[in-house]
Amino acid sequence: MSNAPFVIVGGGLAASKTAQTLRDEGYEGDLVVVAGEPHRPYERPPLSKDYLRGDADRSALFTVDEDWYRHNADLRTGVPATGLDTAAHRLALADGSVLEYSKLVLATGSTPRALPVPGGDLRGVHLLRTVEDADLLAAELKGGEGRVAIVGDGWIGMEVAASARQMGRDVTLFGMGAQPLERVLGPEMGLVFAQLHLDKGVDLRRRTEIAKILGEDGRAVGVETAEGERVDADLVLVAVGVAPNAGLAAAGGLELRGRDLGGGVAVDGTLRTSAADVWAAGDIASAPYPHYGRPIRVEHWQTAIDTGVHAAKAALGSGEAFDKLPYFFTDQYDLGMEYLGFVAGPDAYDEVVVSGSIESLEFAVFWTKAGRVLAGMAVNTWDRVGDIEALIRAEEPPGEDALRSFR
Repeated sequence: MSNAPFVIVGGGLAASKTAQTLRDEGYEGDLVVVAGEPHRPYERPPLSKDYLRGDADRSALFTVDEDWYRHNADLRTGVPATGLDTAAHRLALADGSVLEYSKLVLATGSTPRALPVPGGDLRGVHLLRTVEDADLLAAELKGGEGRVAIVGDGWIGMEVAASARQMGRDVTLFGMGAQPLERVLGPEMGLVFAQLHLDKGVDLRRRTEIAKILGEDGRAVGVETAEGERVDADLVLVAVGVAPNAGLAAAGGLELRGRDLGGGVAVDGTLRTSAADVWAAGDIASAPYPHYGRPIRVEHWQTAIDTGVHAAKAALGSGEAFDKLPYFFTDQYDLGMEYLGFVAGPDAYDEVVVSGSIESLEFAVFWTKAGRVLAGMAVNTWDRVGDIEALIRAEEPPGEDALRSFR
């Protein structure tokens, strides 16, 4: 297979960074990028924020222009990969063709979970993952004056709620936990985001389960809770999480992680899968994180960049182990936030230590276990991610006084 091309499967940022890095590192062989969507690979964070609101145009989504692909890769759009034979080094495509590869990086991303209730297929019920999803959602947000119902209080639900309010729409936001973002940030910081949205006029419903989406003439007109309450809405966004697109990997016999570890494709420190000459990057990669002593699957922008770069270098022969810390960010109203580290749920830390003023939304916060910093978050506090990383990686616990004086 030495004459076969290097193949990347995916249409997101991880695929884009893999392709760029291969060329930047001097790879001169044939390169094929297989993207199931009808676009060249693009990044998705703007879809729930400035692109959705119309503050950025479509060109802002693409990190690599068309001319780069014309000169550097055989880009095949709108043709999903449907089968993988790792023994024969062959990839089957939806158009019936078969593509041989010398090396392969899977960056197939994830898919939004549907809400398994009656009415989920009505017109006016939206998921958000692709450019087309964002275009349709934006058109309805701009064209109506009624209430928006958002089911799910994770990052996408909260960001779309902020965008919808900024676009002048009334919003009801439903979450099943005690606070929004509780699974990631815990109840203390979840309350901060809850108050932010309440102050901006969002009707925030906590500990609420949706039993059905109500419809008339084939279109959504509201939701009904498990308690029987009806909440009217002319648009419903379902944002209850995503599932890694690991079907192609599973079909190829690659080792997968269990649900208790977040699922996805099991990779080693070089992001190599259990199959020869196959690596994984982005949302599907469940990579070992040495600092935390466990594999973690991360669904965020920076991880797509970091793993795309690392997988490319590894495929070219680098034996360096992946050792980045998980990072993500959000922008909601006038709040900008950067988060670094990992906390495995609300029961995994002892204390939350705050530096600065929560009331003014200018602070840093640290999650600690036995005095050691597991993760840190900077809210409207910029250029401190490197300092947070130093505290997380410190050999000795920094002490509570040092954390409280961080700002």
